[in-house]
Amino acid sequence: MKFDMGRAWSEAVSLLSANKELLAVIAGIFIFLPNLALALFVPEAMEGPAALDPEDPMAAVQGFYAANGLWFFLVAIVQSIGTLSLLALLHDRRPTVGEAIRTGLIVLLPYFAAQVLLVIGLAIALGVPVGVAGLLGGTTAAVVLSLLAVVVAIYVMVKVSLVSPVMVLGNTLNPVRALRDSWQLTKGNSLRLFAFYLLLLIAIVIAAMVITMVIGLFVAMLGETTAGLLVGGVLNGILTTIWSVVFVCVLAAVYRQLSGPSTEAVSETFE
Repeated sequence: MKFDMGRAWSEAVSLLSANKELLAVIAGIFIFLPNLALALFVPEAMEGPAALDPEDPMAAVQGFYAANGLWFFLVAIVQSIGTLSLLALLHDRRPTVGEAIRTGLIVLLPYFAAQVLLVIGLAIALGVPVGVAGLLGGTTAAVVLSLLAVVVAIYVMVKVSLVSPVMVLGNTLNPVRALRDSWQLTKGNSLRLFAFYLLLLIAIVIAAMVITMVIGLFVAMLGETTAGLLVGGVLNGILTTIWSVVFVCVLAAVYRQLSGPSTEAVSETFE
């Protein structure tokens, strides 16, 4: 099946519009509140690595994640549950909020296993050759292979981009099968999907840059006070929540288009 960008976007908007209240509940709990808590209780985590030591970027990054890595990990876990729960809400069987959250919790470990397998696979397939090239072929060979590795990594990420909807909407808890099914579903549409994701990313980045500038002005006016942290945290949380919900609806729409109608949807059609 040839992927249709316009159809995917239209269905994503339709899914968002039809489920906005329930999506807002789960997104508020699992996306907005963790981001707000991070901004209020770990404000240094929102400043970025450069705030530690802009003159030594590598040390700044290492120090930043050493100091805040645990908080980011905990927030990532909570947000992963939220993302999977949001996807569950978009299932044709129309679950309740409680059922969607339960699904998110059940799928979390298999989803995490799939991500670990993906990272290990990429590290072996791409990292090892780049490392060997650096040792044996010098800097030029390492740079060339690194660029090639980036291209391959992007391709692979597009191919496995449907792992979460495969697991949640396709009821597949086997991480290996989920990776394989996502690869199969995207067959013949990789370039179209890449272009679709890229256009979406560009739109989000541009919007985020504009809104971040406005947020920065508000926060600067309030200064490093509790009010400033609260406003910054609320606005950042709202932005992250919106992007997350939109992205989930897009993934669900892409999966629905490439996988065809579900059993529930077919049954509903003939009722």
